[in-house]
Amino acid sequence: MQPAAILESALYVNDLAAAESFYTGVLGLDLLGKVEGRHLFFRCGAGVLLVFNAEVTKVPPSPDARLQVPPHGTVGEGHLCFAASADEIVGWKAHLKTRNIDIESEFEWLQGGRSIYIRDPSGNSIEFAEPRIWGL
Repeated sequence: MQPAAILESALYVNDLAAAESFYTGVLGLDLLGKVEGRHLFFRCGAGVLLVFNAEVTKVPPSPDARLQVPPHGTVGEGHLCFAASADEIVGWKAHLKTRNIDIESEFEWLQGGRSIYIRDPSGNSIEFAEPRIWGL
């Protein structure tokens, strides 16, 4: 057995309102759902990006909760990489500049393919990269 794909990925933030503004307003992701103070869910291509309030998701659900999702969370900056073609990376650079989002790093990988890195409002490392950096 081997998983076919990653269905969802999660980042943990300390300010859900700032995260919602960033992921919808800057990155253009569609908001799928939200629970005030707890989480935001965004559509991204065929997958879903889950953005959680880190402290709240560490708390186990009450015994009578409808969904018994186990506690989870992390401390510190996470990382997420969005797939982008070379032309799309050029477009992202221009778009991010108009939004006053600094590009933290930009380079060509030794195996081929480009990446750019930015930070979300909670300090998570967000990358845009050509899939060929992984041979895809």
